Amino acid sequence: MAPILVVKDLKKYFSVRGSLFKKVRAVDGVSFELEHGETFGVVGETGCGKSTLGRTVLRLLEPTAGKIIFENKDVTKLKGAELKEFRRKAQMVFQDPHSSLNPRMTIAEILLEPLKEHGIHVDEPERFLVENLEMVGLGKEHLYRYPHELSGGQKQRVAILRAILLKPKFIVLDEPTSALDVSVQAQILNLLKDLQKKLRASYIFISHDLAVVKYMSKRIAVMYLGKFVEIADSDTIFEKPLHPYTQALFSSIPIPDPKIARSKKRIILQGEPPSPVNPPPGCRFHPRCPKAMDICKKKEPAMMEVEPGHYVACWLYAKR
Repeated sequence: MAPILVVKDLKKYFSVRGSLFKKVRAVDGVSFELEHGETFGVVGETGCGKSTLGRTVLRLLEPTAGKIIFENKDVTKLKGAELKEFRRKAQMVFQDPHSSLNPRMTIAEILLEPLKEHGIHVDEPERFLVENLEMVGLGKEHLYRYPHELSGGQKQRVAILRAILLKPKFIVLDEPTSALDVSVQAQILNLLKDLQKKLRASYIFISHDLAVVKYMSKRIAVMYLGKFVEIADSDTIFEKPLHPYTQALFSSIPIPDPKIARSKKRIILQGEPPSPVNPPPGCRFHPRCPKAMDICKKKEPAMMEVEPGHYVACWLYAKR
């Protein structure tokens, strides 16, 4: 079966205010595939382009270049009714539930809005909404409240329900638990897993929390300064990270056992990530890389498959 989503050399640049030539290269040549029913995790430092990638794939932001193939159609070329149909099949859950819900609308109005927009008629709206609210752990008593009357976890449950009411085939989850208490995070993650089975949907799960990404994802991509530097299945990338940036990132995971934590070597990177306006030549990680070679400063490495299903963009693994 063909992948539900294929992204090829996707780029999203933003103009710098006051300059005609400078561009912020938020996403700069990203390629990947998403299988039916798969959760594809994306991790990286703040500002690496994770959220921009998710929004560009959904065309909430117009891509600068590249292709987004969804169900054998190039999303970048869709217009009118075809684009609206794509919007029904592809949804997003935003990071902050406080700002993603309209404060002037009741929960019932918020949930019915996407149905009305796509011309989906419901015979008994209240009964329909109550049944679906129960599916995400809420009840009839929440139906006519306003967002400010709900807790953070309840708001995110509403945001998730709003996204799945249209029965989408593909959902981008942009750090859906980062604004929630730890006690609520596990409930939301388990809810997302249960809903994925019911909908048979595919997820792109964006987060900076490595433990959460491992729990949710089948495959994981590590992003640095607008590019993927490593892609592998979840167990492999945690047990055997290859790229120096991935190794440093995963070495920062807290370990609850003090004895193991003391024996574990943590990799401390020097300096700050370069500016996406003026990325360094060659490998973008080389100014901070403890294993950088001369070629790293001159030529950018391509993504290469070093083991079955394990891809890395690093000259250390190139066949030269």
